Amino acid sequence: MAVNEILKDLFFIERGFLNGNHFVFRSDAPVLIDTGYISGFAETEKSITQLGVKLSDISLIISTHTHCDHIGGNNRIQQKSGCDIALHKVGKYFIDSRDDWSTWWRYYNQAAEFFRCTRSLEGGEIITLGPHEFQVIYTPGHASDGIVLYNQQDKILLSSDTLWQTDMAVMTLRVEGSRALFDMQASLQKIENLDVQTVYPGHGKPFYDMSQAIARSKQRIDNFLRHPEAIGDDLLKKIIVYTLMMKKIMPADTLFGYLMDTCWYKETVDLYFKGQYEAKYDEIINSFLRRGIIQQENGDLSTTVKP
Repeated sequence: MAVNEILKDLFFIERGFLNGNHFVFRSDAPVLIDTGYISGFAETEKSITQLGVKLSDISLIISTHTHCDHIGGNNRIQQKSGCDIALHKVGKYFIDSRDDWSTWWRYYNQAAEFFRCTRSLEGGEIITLGPHEFQVIYTPGHASDGIVLYNQQDKILLSSDTLWQTDMAVMTLRVEGSRALFDMQASLQKIENLDVQTVYPGHGKPFYDMSQAIARSKQRIDNFLRHPEAIGDDLLKKIIVYTLMMKKIMPADTLFGYLMDTCWYKETVDLYFKGQYEAKYDEIINSFLRRGIIQQENGDLSTTVKP
């Protein structure tokens, strides 16, 4: 886990792909941006407190969207501090209405906890972290409530899952809607002309060539539009790996049955691969084993991807 001070008293904490990256603004009224996944909360707390910030002193959490890997610490920190939690107004609606489907938690069988959302964010408004100003930009596509945060003065973009360096966050059209790819295109157009020197993504290391990353994402979306089965293939691969990160270890003879009991697996294979549940599973697992993305030992499966 890497920790870097990116602006005075604003720290970027790089996690992995189970826990989203997050940010800590150290002050008399500390602010957090995204809080990782529930199972990684002990590490989240350690990383925050090592910066000299007590969880009981947190004044505000800003969540870039309501997926489990970005809000996992919200409820626990709010219980300790009574802090405010800010979401885009769409995400606030999800939380206020206790919608565990639109947040992906029930759809993907993910661990998460509801919390009190006390502040609604709108695209275009300015959030201040001490002397640092960030513009809220609404970027639906991957998540219907997704936002990025842009600091014009220092040319910094906190891109969350709207933009990664070499890959693209999974697209779940069955939850986000059939227009999600077009929403994602529009979101990329919103940010492509910003003056940005450094991008801090929701997963992965900081990067500096935003235009190249946007071009890659646009090409990926174009391919998805031409070949819808590529959406399904990408989704199946990413969520199977994510499942193994969540579970840590699973007996090889139980993983397929577990997937078949979820909402997402059968629906995805039905939609993109005509119900070939076992054949698609075998294809992906065998490919992962050959490539070293997952490993099998003593009858158990695990992933080599950093959690």
